[in-house]
Amino acid sequence: MSVAPEHTAARRRGILFVVSAPSGAGKTTLVKAALDADPELSLSVSCTTRPPRAGEQDGCDYFFVDPAAFARRRDAGDFVEWAQVFEHFYATPRGPLDAAIAAGHDVLLDVDIQGARAITKTYPADAVGIFVVPPSFAVLEQRLRARGTDSDAQIKRRLDRVREEIAAGRDTNVYDYLIVNEDRARAARDLMAVIAAERCRIGRRASVHLD
Repeated sequence: MSVAPEHTAARRRGILFVVSAPSGAGKTTLVKAALDADPELSLSVSCTTRPPRAGEQDGCDYFFVDPAAFARRRDAGDFVEWAQVFEHFYATPRGPLDAAIAAGHDVLLDVDIQGARAITKTYPADAVGIFVVPPSFAVLEQRLRARGTDSDAQIKRRLDRVREEIAAGRDTNVYDYLIVNEDRARAARDLMAVIAAERCRIGRRASVHLD
């Protein structure tokens, strides 16, 4: 028995790996580690109305658009999900995700819980929800204090919000996997293991032919 020598991209659809976490859980670090480790993964680039920061590049860090253009694209249905954060808007473009799925390319999305809900609802067969949590609230508080950017009152508000986010992260209609980020190297391996396992699902390899 042998497997027909088809390229992976030709025999399955692309997968959207949707990663969320409460603030301070280390999600962005894990996403970067996965991207560095696997050249077949790409990062979904969001649109935003905020101006670029020093060193940021359009089309790489974000697609930077003005509020009028953002509103036109939002109203035209170009975004899978969008949100307002303070005075700026952020969104996930739909077109690149559709193209990646059709071409068999896998994409990592670094999004909040609201975004994850919208994406997994829109792509129920192609999205895999992954929720990252810290090992404990005590460790999370230590990480937040180590940043040195928030007051005691701000840290308390963040921790209160984390409790709500962790409760939302238990929604199995959105998230399929939970990764506890106690040790970054181990958590990165867990994320790569999830990616590898999902690529091997029989349901994603319907066109593999045995002879």
